[in-house]
Amino acid sequence: MTHHASEDAARSAVSLRSALQALPPYKPGKSAAQSDVIQYKLSSNENPYPPLPSVLDAVNQVSPEMNLYPDMTCQAVTQAVANRWGVKPSCVSFGSGSVEVASQIIRAVCEEGDEVVFAWRSFEAYPILTGLAGASAVHVPLDENERHDLPAMAAAITDRTRVVLVCTPNNPTGTSVTADELHEFMEQVPQNVLVVVDEAYVHFNVDPAAARGIDFFRQYPNVVVLHTFSKAYGLAGLRIGYAIAPDYISAALRAVAIPFGVTNLAQQAALASLAAESEIEERITALVEQRDHVFRQLTEQGWGVVESQANFVWLRTGEHTLQAEEMFTRHGVIVRAFGDEGIRVSVGSPAGNQAFVVAAQDVLNHIHAASTPRNGS
Repeated sequence: MTHHASEDAARSAVSLRSALQALPPYKPGKSAAQSDVIQYKLSSNENPYPPLPSVLDAVNQVSPEMNLYPDMTCQAVTQAVANRWGVKPSCVSFGSGSVEVASQIIRAVCEEGDEVVFAWRSFEAYPILTGLAGASAVHVPLDENERHDLPAMAAAITDRTRVVLVCTPNNPTGTSVTADELHEFMEQVPQNVLVVVDEAYVHFNVDPAAARGIDFFRQYPNVVVLHTFSKAYGLAGLRIGYAIAPDYISAALRAVAIPFGVTNLAQQAALASLAAESEIEERITALVEQRDHVFRQLTEQGWGVVESQANFVWLRTGEHTLQAEEMFTRHGVIVRAFGDEGIRVSVGSPAGNQAFVVAAQDVLNHIHAASTPRNGS
């Protein structure tokens, strides 16, 4: 192509939205690479258990119908979720994972230039979803204990704020918001601002003082609750999540949703999972026990780790993050690094968790050695 031809091509290229230039890319957790070392992928908050036999059976029964469109209204699973939480079916709406439902909320509520407030660091999709809707993201730093600073978030609300996202337990730090804190926060939020309580990890939250989104949905007219089947239920590969919201909000979410976005396989798996809650609970209990075991071992090693209420732990590695990630990888532990802030490690199988704990001691020794000034330096 000649110089003039390349200039002409550049002039005739379709212009893309300016918002795309400012969007941070979403980085999925790394997968295990080819290696002689046994590798454990603890980077994506996946449930380490395989599907329950009853869930697998339900999916297999509908798989021959994959040539047909799914039920766009998600009628059966809508009714099941409504029964599970004691809400009207008209208050329940679905999407392909709770992240897609969060996107629906922002697109349904925000005009160009409106603001979405959330803690930072929190779920990395939030600024992406906000930017794609043409809204402005307002990051409010976590406090010194890796928790939501709700008073600062309330202070960040302006007359342009349309949505506040409260991720509890928070991804990636694992900390949760208490009911008292959230009530105090709600009293300061104007009723025309929507508060989204994102509870992707709520099943792992055993803190009796923790806020429960459904209680706030019942008490406040401007609360939406997000849940997913990806984590505790282990359906991450099928992509199904939902919102519990006031009727008119739910109707708006259905209006902006991708038509037929939730497959029949996902709907049937979710139904079967709701029917097998006692078996799911046993798995959750085991994962919580493993998480607490990992937390105790990290604390004994000397890590200043905050107690997690999710299915992962957070290591504040700061400037050592990249080196720490490389060291974990050499140990066969694939973790999720966040810039120069820290590392999130999912709770996996007992063998994977033990490999992580062994590697963590090595990493901490390295950080201490790197941080200790040498004599004469």
